[in-house]
Amino acid sequence: MMRNIDISQDKTVSDLARESIWFLAHTLFAVILLAIVLGAISLTHPDPDSVAPKLQGTVLAFLAPMIGGFLSARIQQNHVARYVWISGLVLFSILCVWVLGLPTGNGLCESCRAVEKLRRTFFTFNHGSGLMSGDGLLAGAWIPLSMIGYAIGASFGLES
Repeated sequence: MMRNIDISQDKTVSDLARESIWFLAHTLFAVILLAIVLGAISLTHPDPDSVAPKLQGTVLAFLAPMIGGFLSARIQQNHVARYVWISGLVLFSILCVWVLGLPTGNGLCESCRAVEKLRRTFFTFNHGSGLMSGDGLLAGAWIPLSMIGYAIGASFGLES
């Protein structure tokens, strides 16, 4: 499915600057939508050891930015919004390299190999790795997931 989008390389510096500013704005908007979701969830004072609020947060970390990306793209028709997933992928890659470099000691992930260390840090609701002070789900899963959801919503919102 080819889209009639001008991707010529004859763009001026101002065009590239405008696209990069929009890219940053859409990325920040996705993170702001996630912050709103987390603020709303925290108003209910969930149990930090319970799985249900973490599962709800994961679903809402995807859906709320997806709806926001859809509305933003529907209103602006800015094609840069569909590429926000790249920010999520870059952030996730940076965090993976950082987590793999963290030392493990006596604790939950003492003898973990690389894949299990990443899985338990970013994708486990209970019995995590103990790395990143327990914030692996937020930083490594929810923030990139919000950017991916935003990009998917923006793709749906753009008129062909």
